[in-house]
Amino acid sequence: SEAEKRERSIALLDRDDWSLSTQVLQEFYVQATRASRPDALPHEIAAGLVRAWQRFQVQDITLAIVNAALDIKSRYGFSYWDAAIVAAAQAQGCSRLYSEDLSHGQVIDNLQIIDPFR
Repeated sequence: SEAEKRERSIALLDRDDWSLSTQVLQEFYVQATRASRPDALPHEIAAGLVRAWQRFQVQDITLAIVNAALDIKSRYGFSYWDAAIVAAAQAQGCSRLYSEDLSHGQVIDNLQIIDPFR
């Protein structure tokens, strides 16, 4: 259920060793404030969350990440946006990438995809 996902997400975010990319912050804000969502967050709350998450290591999207994402898209068939998230995680030296949108257990080079809601 969505309530269970919310609780699991809150528990995961209590950790201090997260890394994310500017793309993830942008995607969160856009989706969280989307007017068509019945539970859309007001700008102030969504922006506050984006700022709070900046306490984690944040990877800017660079030309090197764009090029790595293009390679990942070609090799694995991901959407460009998913490939860019993978490339940013790899650039940060992450060993795990949490995503409910990618294949749980898949390994991309040294990066393992984990669905946190399984």
